[in-house]
Amino acid sequence: MRNTAVALLLLVAVAAAMPDGDKYTTKYDNIDLDEILRNERLFSKYADCLLDEGNDRCTADGKELKVLIPDALQNECAKCNEKQKQGVEKVIRFLVTEKKDIWEKLRAKYDPDGTYYKNYEHYLKQ
Repeated sequence: MRNTAVALLLLVAVAAAMPDGDKYTTKYDNIDLDEILRNERLFSKYADCLLDEGNDRCTADGKELKVLIPDALQNECAKCNEKQKQGVEKVIRFLVTEKKDIWEKLRAKYDPDGTYYKNYEHYLKQ
């Protein structure tokens, strides 16, 4: 799934890499996404951070993530490598099927007019 809406959630699970030149850093590429998605405490911390208007509920990684989301959405995850794009797909599928309420809140915050979602909605139906 190569869509910008997905990029938003890759960054949730991967703790967001800061941009490094033309690509996002690979330093988080070996994080076990399944562990984060299955661990309610870890998952909730990232979700709370992303949904919070400030940074009070964020770790350093979460703060980086919040900076990257708009960039990833705007550039259609062009700075993501293949592993990151695969991670994005995994996280989005999880959110859509298991955490629909969080998915909808994230969409409302980061894509309020549905611009990115409309462009890539068909990927979610695969």
